[in-house]
Amino acid sequence: MSFVLHIDTAGQIASIAISANDTLLVEKLNANQFDHASWIHTALQEAMHEINLSLDKLDAVSVTIGPGSYTGLRVGLSTAKGLCYALEKPLITIPTLQLMASVVECDSNAWICPMIDARRMEVYYAIYDASLQEIQPAQALILNAESFLAELETHKIIFCGNGMEKFKPLCSSDKASFSTASATAAAMISIALGKFLKKEFADLAYCTPFYVKEFYSGSKS
Repeated sequence: MSFVLHIDTAGQIASIAISANDTLLVEKLNANQFDHASWIHTALQEAMHEINLSLDKLDAVSVTIGPGSYTGLRVGLSTAKGLCYALEKPLITIPTLQLMASVVECDSNAWICPMIDARRMEVYYAIYDASLQEIQPAQALILNAESFLAELETHKIIFCGNGMEKFKPLCSSDKASFSTASATAAAMISIALGKFLKKEFADLAYCTPFYVKEFYSGSKS
């Protein structure tokens, strides 16, 4: 039996989950994006108490690595790395966009395009096939009426995530559809278990959040 803690603080809703193999044991959510840092440790204690499991019984920790909220990604990864260092457990990282795509139902020929709102008309996006193989890597894009025209000529694409609302008014292709499916830490279980069994672990010393674009605060030094 493999116990894994899953942490997702990349977006507006933060969540943690604990699984035994492929079974969800407990999940906690927090909708206040400005409270993720103070919430996560209390939520973890409550979750472990509810299932009567001690931290040392964990076999690994998985965390969304980005893109997403700059602050949220730092909170999640620092928490995950701290636990892994203290408990001497492996770290599993999961791309946020892949996690978002994993909860979208589609046929075998369709592609999935998760989008994260990056302010104004910009989004972070990637494209995956139905088996979650990467078609286009995560990148930033300023949306316009010509976005994804070439891809939509050859494939049906299901768009999802909070960034898709910007694209809906611009897109007129009958090969485009939009999904409201959303992922929380519970959706990390399958991806994390696959990586755990293959021993695809992150390097604790050098693992950093994947921002896509570097953070710019706008303040003068």
